[in-house]
Amino acid sequence: MADEDLTEVLTAVGPRLRALRRTRGTTLAQLSETTGISLSTLSRLESGQRKPTLELLLPLAKAYGVQLDELVGAPATGDPRVHPRPFTRHGQTFIPLTRYLGGLHAYKQIMPPRPQGSSDEPLEQRVHEGYEWLYVLSGRLRLALGEHDLVLAAGEAAEFDTRTPHGFANAGDQPVEFLSLFGAQGERIHVRARPAGT
Repeated sequence: MADEDLTEVLTAVGPRLRALRRTRGTTLAQLSETTGISLSTLSRLESGQRKPTLELLLPLAKAYGVQLDELVGAPATGDPRVHPRPFTRHGQTFIPLTRYLGGLHAYKQIMPPRPQGSSDEPLEQRVHEGYEWLYVLSGRLRLALGEHDLVLAAGEAAEFDTRTPHGFANAGDQPVEFLSLFGAQGERIHVRARPAGT
């Protein structure tokens, strides 16, 4: 690898780390506690002010459950298969379907059944930069989107700007499985629907 190529790869590590941390919903303080890397070092690493080293990248790869070459954006080896490493957050399982940390992220998410008597509780809604597309594979997904409270069944899709307050919950007594595509930079995914009556 030429020196200029190596410099380009190392420059891209910071934004990759920031995107991965935000996607996982982890704060710098939580990551510092998990990895033992100081808060200031993590911040400088993400902003590109600190050069990534193996000493720093190995504990980060372990904390995120990804391979080291995913963190540095190593060139593909020719094998197109993605080897997902599921992780759990807020009680639901996320299975990554994309290999790279920048740009568009795709996940299969599995949400356990809702607790008894929780169907009418208001959902906590969050906002962040980006755009999201959901497709329900099985079960029923409750989507609170601003003032709207919707239930999506298997085969239904939704898309929305994540700057709109939003939250999810299982709307049934069985696990709900859905695909989620998220673009941190706000990439828009268009869902085409047939006109009514066709």
